[in-house]
Amino acid sequence: MSKIPGINHLDAVRALEKAGFRVIRQGKHIVMNNGERMLTIPRHNPIKAFTMGGIVKDAGLSVDQFKALL
Repeated sequence: MSKIPGINHLDAVRALEKAGFRVIRQGKHIVMNNGERMLTIPRHNPIKAFTMGGIVKDAGLSVDQFKALL
């Protein structure tokens, strides 16, 4: 399994939208939902690799699946 580099929060949101998530609300964090899972994405750049890895795991995706969506 490869690692996720630190990425822009807008790129992360776009990739998760392709995976079926939609934005529920925005503030200092962006909250997304796909009907089953809820994700919270911090609104700062870049999102650190460790944090992004946790978000991807919570989304039920593998690192490679997420990279394909970017």
